[in-house]
Order: sequence, then structure tokens, then C-alpha cells
Amino acid sequence: MNIEFENRSVIVTGAGQGIGRAIARGFLERGATVWACDIDEEALNELAVGDTGKLHVRTFDATDALAVRTFVNEATQHGSESRGAGNIDILVNVAGGVAGQVHTPIENVDEEAWRKLFAVNVDTTFLFAQAVTPGMKRSGYGRIINISSGAGLGVSLTGIQAYASAKAAQIGLTRQLAHELGQFGITVNCVAPGFVRSNPATERQWQNYGEDGQRALLNGIAMRRLGEPDDIVNAVLFFASDFAEWITGQVLSVDGGK
Repeated sequence: MNIEFENRSVIVTGAGQGIGRAIARGFLERGATVWACDIDEEALNELAVGDTGKLHVRTFDATDALAVRTFVNEATQHGSESRGAGNIDILVNVAGGVAGQVHTPIENVDEEAWRKLFAVNVDTTFLFAQAVTPGMKRSGYGRIINISSGAGLGVSLTGIQAYASAKAAQIGLTRQLAHELGQFGITVNCVAPGFVRSNPATERQWQNYGEDGQRALLNGIAMRRLGEPDDIVNAVLFFASDFAEWITGQVLSVDGGK
């Protein structure tokens, strides 16, 4: 299966590190023009090392609606390197995570912490999808891929109630948008990764398990290994490709088998 994205414009949110960075690079390696954003400027600069001219990076808070619209408008006006101004063809919503939170008993969770995780995981997905949809409708083509989590299908390994709830909401939004946008040639799908040691947060989580916890986690995975960023990249590239043109509203668990 040969998947290429020449003449395609792609937005990847949360592209500064981990899975988001790997996804951005995956599209770049296959010829796409990539617009990558993250709140971490230093991480984005590391992504840009060795760029050949098809990568555009911008630093801003993806929960800021005005900043999102401004970024999408810029990317749309620029288009791809080969086609010039046009529309965004592919959106990959990776921005999210636990925002530094740890498990707290439900009776002690404050409202600000709860809302924060919905903002960074659900609001960002909504805002970017809302911003790219008009252009996708005009062109009669679009691919939206949301990165959720196994926590959205089951329970959070971290025990963070808001994270599990937000990731489940992201899956619900995926299915709803797929139903709404399919008639315009736009597919909307979701990838739900298992445990991937891909950034400082997941590395801390892994270390906190200790040897016994790490062993138990691995024994609960059919493949008996943790995921790699490329495992997630491959699923995203498939959903973004023409091979998946009649697949929408789906959630693909990439977790090594649970």
C-alpha cells in the first residue's frame, strides 16, 4: 500500500512532541505541506530542524478561538507548495492530554481542573473542525482525524475522571461530525491509542508504575509491548488516504490488543 500526500495541505495540532510530532513528520515524508501548531515554541522549533520548505510552524494556545481561526485562515490562503492558495485537505487533532494533572478523588476535584481538560481535549477539536469545515465543504473533500485515547473507550490508567470523560466526548463529537459532514465528501474518524511512551508526561506515568505495575501493564497487552509513535502515525495516514474514502465515524483502537 503506497500512501502519498503530494498536493495536500495538512494541519496537525499538538505537533511539538510525541505522537503529534511523529504525525507531522509522517505527512512531510509523504509529500504534504504541513501546518503544525503547538503551545510549546521550543518543541516546534525542534520539529522544524531539517525542514525542506513544506513545514510551517506557529505557536499559540489551541483553546483560543480567535487564534485558531487566524491560523486556519493563514494556512488556507497559503495552501500547498505546489497548488498555491486553496483549502486545508486534512486536519489531525492531536492537541490535548492531562495538562499536568494527576488522579484526585472525585470529591476533591475542583471545577477549574475539570473544565481545563475538556478545554484542551474537546474544545480544541471542536474549534479546529469548525474552522476548516467551510473550505472542505467548498472543495467537496476533507479528512478529519481526531486522536482520542483508550481512556475514552474504557477507563483512564491515570484515574483522571475529566480526562476519560473528555476523550469519550471527543469520540462522540467524531461520530456526530461524520454524520453531518459525510454528504460533503468529508470523513471524520478517530484513533484511540493505547499506552505510548512518547513525551515527558507518558514517561513520568510509566516510571510511576514501578516494575510490578509496568509488568502488569505489559501482560495486559496481547502483543506484550508498548506502542510506538509510528504505530499511531500509520493509522492516521490510512484514515487520511484514499484507501479510507468510504470509512467515516469510526474509532480505531491502536493498543496492541486489549
